[in-house]
Amino acid sequence: MTDITKGAMAPPRSFLSQDAVQLFYRLLAAFLICAVLAVLSDSFLSLGNILNVLRQASLTFFIASGLTLVVLTAGLDLSVGANVALSACLAGTVIHKTGSPALGILTGLACGGIVGLINGVMVTALRIPSFIATYGMLWVLNGLTYWYMAGETLHGFPAGFRQIGSGYLFGLPIPVYLLLVFLGIGTFFAQRTVWGQEIYAIGANPVAARLSGIPVARRLLLVYAVSGTMAGLASIIFLSRLNSAEADIGESLTLPAIAAVLIGGTSLFGGVGTVFGTFIGALILTLVLNGMNLLAVSANWQPLVTGVIVILAVWLDMKTRRRAQ
Repeated sequence: MTDITKGAMAPPRSFLSQDAVQLFYRLLAAFLICAVLAVLSDSFLSLGNILNVLRQASLTFFIASGLTLVVLTAGLDLSVGANVALSACLAGTVIHKTGSPALGILTGLACGGIVGLINGVMVTALRIPSFIATYGMLWVLNGLTYWYMAGETLHGFPAGFRQIGSGYLFGLPIPVYLLLVFLGIGTFFAQRTVWGQEIYAIGANPVAARLSGIPVARRLLLVYAVSGTMAGLASIIFLSRLNSAEADIGESLTLPAIAAVLIGGTSLFGGVGTVFGTFIGALILTLVLNGMNLLAVSANWQPLVTGVIVILAVWLDMKTRRRAQ
């Protein structure tokens, strides 16, 4: 086996690696944030608030989990928020027209997956950088959604459908169960399957990956399709949670999803990171915003704090990579 092949197909990643150390630090950060908030606010440790944090973290995770695979290939999907909006509006329309939540769910998932697949085609077949391709797609989707909705709002969905985003099972919000399912699936796929290892290899060195026989284009199509499908899933959760859909539903979702990925330790340079880390990143981001709300900090400061956290996460990533070289 050549050195190139060895570089492309690294041994299966395990939690006895640098990833484990990074995850430990992030878990420690989450614990410290919880400790500080517990001291500063009597409401933080209430059951209602804890469940609310878990629910909000799960909503961010659904979008960020698929995005993690894209970033692992050194790509970026800036269209996820707009994808959520269009998928939610189409799903809501189908539910209203047919009275079938099942058809609406399939519509949302299909719309999200198709958008992701188109992104993948632009990146692989048209050789458009992912940043430009998905940024352009963001505007296309925004335009389509605003045209389609024409200023209208869809609301009033069946009670059974609303349980997906608002219901509880054995005292836990249903989105938390979905989070656990997809966290397990995503972690197993990325860490324990050949396809997952190939995605890491592409992010680490796409040229070496191609020379070692990895079908780079097909794997990139896969990760963008998965990212889009997870955005479609998120659209269903948001639709059932809010019980309404309008054209601007996804405008505030893209940056928090990217922030969760970066805070969780996935490198923008590709090849480093875990889906579990993204969950921790979503949890940290949610804890910070929840704490600011409990402490009555003006909402105007929340974007600033989020931006600072993201900058620090990227800076720490770059510093860690330099030390590892």
